Amino acid sequence: MKEIRLYILHLNQDDPKKCTAKKLGRFGFAKLNSQIAHIPRGSIILSPYTDRVLSPADRRTAERQGITAVDCSWKNAREVFYRIKGNFRRLPFLVAVNPTNFGHPGQLSSAEALAAALYIIGYREQAERIMGIFKWGSNFFIVNKEPLELYSQAKNWEEVLKIEKDFL
Repeated sequence: MKEIRLYILHLNQDDPKKCTAKKLGRFGFAKLNSQIAHIPRGSIILSPYTDRVLSPADRRTAERQGITAVDCSWKNAREVFYRIKGNFRRLPFLVAVNPTNFGHPGQLSSAEALAAALYIIGYREQAERIMGIFKWGSNFFIVNKEPLELYSQAKNWEEVLKIEKDFL
């Protein structure tokens, strides 16, 4: 199975030592860029500020165009996403396990967001590979095992929303 191309709009707003995006870039798992104009046209942009939820039905688009995460400070996120135009999808309810936001629903690191998206669209092995470079990475799948499994079995976004309601 071919891998999904991963992109990260990296705005250098967080502690570089804790930055999961930079580590994904160093390991060759994602291509980093620092300009909104360089987000690949048509790629799925993961955003917490859209109603459109990611589902397995987005797999074809991801295979053709890739998936983009935006790495910025949570304090600036709303302002940053307001300036971006594109093909947005939000992730359904999941819990962060990264050391900075451990236990906070929805406050995923860039690596967690990309791994969750990959898992949901059926690229579980690629998701596990990218999280394998973090000491805490496997815990993301342990903590979120049930929702990730259910989301990945949904047929469309409507089913994902129904499943998500059970976790809220």
